[in-house]
Amino acid sequence: MEDANGDVLAGALTAEANARDAIALCKALVAGGMKDVVLSPGSRNTPLLLAFDTLGAQGRLRVHEVLDERAAGFFALGVARASGTPVGLCCTSGSAAAHYLPAVIEASADRIPLLLMTADRPVELQGVGAPQTVAQRGLYGAHVRAEIDLAAPALDTADPAWLSGVAARALAPANGAHKGPVHRNIPVRQPLWHPAVAPARQ
Repeated sequence: MEDANGDVLAGALTAEANARDAIALCKALVAGGMKDVVLSPGSRNTPLLLAFDTLGAQGRLRVHEVLDERAAGFFALGVARASGTPVGLCCTSGSAAAHYLPAVIEASADRIPLLLMTADRPVELQGVGAPQTVAQRGLYGAHVRAEIDLAAPALDTADPAWLSGVAARALAPANGAHKGPVHRNIPVRQPLWHPAVAPARQ
């Protein structure tokens, strides 16, 4: 029983770390000028979905849900083209991220700022035959202005303020002299959420 309780506690702590880092990153992007995000709901990107939903409910950005990632990519491209400001794109792990590629290529050619957030399996599930796992690092090649690979949220990180720097490093090239898409690959460990942990508490 003690082991089972320990597993439950570890799971809740992992979910709390996921929520903590997700809300910190999303808040930093909004503070940096991101006004719209396009979400393609999946499993692995649950912490980011919950964080963006919280900020959207607070009126801090506009949240658009488009289930199909290819359609989501071109929807975000249109919003960014019209507004001239970076638009977020968020999907789950695996082949979902590949469906953004056509929009990424067009955004790169037309200098349209997109902020790609692809959830990913953590490093221990890479290269071991886990489902919905592809090589997401470098997926968009030369079509992105920058790529930022994050580590999975850590239980011992009390203050995720460093994620403000991650957001700044994404927004700067997206908004720079040679505007265009930027990719952040975001590994997340399960459990992805816990009913006792809400992004609004962060």
